Formats: sequence, C-alpha cells, structure tokens
Amino acid sequence: MGLRRSLFALIIVCCCLSMAAQTMTLKEAFRDCWRTCVSVNQWQVQAEKASDGVTYTGMVGLDQTADWQVVTKHFDWVVAENCMKCEVIHPKEGVYDFTLADQFVDKARAAGLKVLGHCLIWHSQCALWFHVDDQGKLVSPEVLKKRMREHIITVVSHFKGRVDAWDVVNEAFEDDGTLRKSLFWQILGDDFIPLAFQYAREADPVAELYYNDYSMNKPAKVEGVARFFRPLINQGMPITAIGMQGHMILEDGLDVIRQYDHSVKTITALGVPTFFSELDLSVLPNPYGFSGANVSDRFAYSPQMDPYVNSLPADKEEEANIFWEKFFQMMLTHRDSVLRMGFWNVNDRCSWRNDFPIRGRHDYATLFDRNNQPKAVVQRLINLVKPQATLSAPSKKKKK
Repeated sequence: MGLRRSLFALIIVCCCLSMAAQTMTLKEAFRDCWRTCVSVNQWQVQAEKASDGVTYTGMVGLDQTADWQVVTKHFDWVVAENCMKCEVIHPKEGVYDFTLADQFVDKARAAGLKVLGHCLIWHSQCALWFHVDDQGKLVSPEVLKKRMREHIITVVSHFKGRVDAWDVVNEAFEDDGTLRKSLFWQILGDDFIPLAFQYAREADPVAELYYNDYSMNKPAKVEGVARFFRPLINQGMPITAIGMQGHMILEDGLDVIRQYDHSVKTITALGVPTFFSELDLSVLPNPYGFSGANVSDRFAYSPQMDPYVNSLPADKEEEANIFWEKFFQMMLTHRDSVLRMGFWNVNDRCSWRNDFPIRGRHDYATLFDRNNQPKAVVQRLINLVKPQATLSAPSKKKKK
C-alpha cells in the first residue's frame, strides 16, 4: 500500500512538473540565462495611425493591441520598432513629438516591462533637416556636433528614469568592416560615434548604452567593429555592450550559427557583453544571395519568391525548428556573456520580413504565428533549459 502511495505521489509530481513546463513562458524559462526582449509597434500600443511621410513597418491593421498579451506574457524587455527614431520624434529642427513614444513607454512601464530606446543616431530614418542648412548644403562639423548633442540630450533626458537602455549608434559599419560613409561620417569622420556615447552618458549617468549592427555574423564586419571599439573601450568609453541584430535566412544554412559563435567570442573578448537585438529567421527563397538589413535594398515581387502564401509546409517548418534549436544551443554555451536575446516583431503577421527585401510576401520569421499562437518551436526552445528552470534551485545569476 505504501509503495502504491509513493508511486501515485511520484506520478502527481511528474504531471505537475510537466504541466508547469507546458505553461512556462520564454522569459520564465530563460530568466537565468539572459533578458528576453521583443520589438513593439505603435498599433500594438494605442492603435494609432501613422503620420504621413514617415517610413513604418508592421502596419497590418490600425488595431493590433491584442498582440500586447503575447508581449507581456513572454517578454520582460521591449523596444519600439519605429516611434523613437529621429524622423518621428524630432521631425523638424527645434520640434519634438514624443506622443507615440510616451504612449509606448508608459504602457510598457505600467506592465512592469523594461524599455530599450531605439535609436539615437542612425543614418537611416533620420530627419531630412539634420545634416543640411537652409540652402540644402551639408552643415559644418561644429553645427552637426551641436545638433547631435541637442538631440541626444533632449531625447534621453525626456525619458530619464523610464528608459533603461539606449541603442546609441546604429548600423555605422559596412559588411567589409569599414565605417559606413554616412552623412554623419562625411561631416564628422570617426568622431561621431564616441561623441554620441559621450552625449548620451552626459544626459543619463545610469542608463545602459549600446552599439548595434546587422550582418554581425560576417567575420570581416565583426572584426572591423571590434577593431574600432577596442581602443575606445580601453580608454573608458561609456559603452555597456555591443549588439548583433540577427536577421537570419534559412537558406544560408547552419554555418551561420558557427559564424555567430565566432562573433560572440570576438565581441566579448573586448571586455563587454554582447546581445541579439533583432532576431528573426526568414524561410523564403533568397536567390539573390542577399543578407543584411539595409532598409533601402529592394527586389521585385514574383510568385516564385512567395511560395508559402497560405501556409508553411511541414518539412520547411521542421527545418526552421531545427535551426532555431541549434542556434539556441550554441547561445546557451555563451550564456554568461550574453546580455539579451531580442526578437524583431511579435508575430508573423506584423513581421517586417513580409516586406523586406521584397514587398508583399508571406514569411514565417518569428516564434508566434499570425494568430498570436506560439509555434511548436517555442516549447522546444523552452525544453533546452527546462531541467534548470523547473527542477533546480534558482541561479545566482540574474539579468534584470
């Protein structure tokens, strides 16, 4: 009788643990590994209509507020997809519009979420006035420094105490590891990057400050980034971490995972952690051998490039699942060096991958389907850390 009771009790315990694992969320499962983040658009916050003339992605309906339940359930950090970029928040000299950004930050804080500000200095989606004078000519270095400082100080100060971290400079390097010849670079040279971090630290002494870029799996690029930042970090530059976007393409194969393994090691050797800021995985054809996330790159639509209009075939879905699993397995070997795993867009419906680099396609790049349901791969990723998350004592390591 005693044996039966013991077996029955064991069965009950196993069932409870199994149920706990099934109901576990991404942020709960990986809490002792890294922060879990996702990007949010303004229609998921307040169902606002976009302003005319502003470049937005993710608008699949003016009311996407139902997505917020997924955000708060599975993620502990959020980042604005567009509403904190220069063209939105600082459209004219001396004119700031914090309406959408305040709505986003206030809603996130009310839900207990940490907020990443994206982004302060970026050559793309920068207001047209920023680099030119009244005659349309490039401004002097002194004028651009003044504009940069005023922009960064104003924006960061406005959100001080409400925004926990900032992407200070975004996408400043080419894929060959050289600095992008943006207007910031043309006017100020290499100095615009350390100046941006100097101004951000001046505005907020405690916020975390990041550099962020795409194609960081490419050895030439990550090594170029490391080569640039190494002496600055050694000189005391106020930079918290260097981030990698992680816009991956299934056709590129599993070698991408090996490349990112090298990239993590390269960045953390500088003495700062790294993170993934914009993870997604395109499963669509890529005959052009295209990679990266330069939003100005576009190709023409054709039905052959959009083969999964109605659904993703089971074999292709399993291929994607295996990729995600192997990628996370690799990242778990670096858990002590990784600050955050951030995903770009909540679900397949609002993913920017549907329109990049070919508009109008049907991609399946996120972890949640078009109805906000977690894909099977979510549980498979949770299973990678389930023993630690459900059976072991809490880790001493916390990434808040």
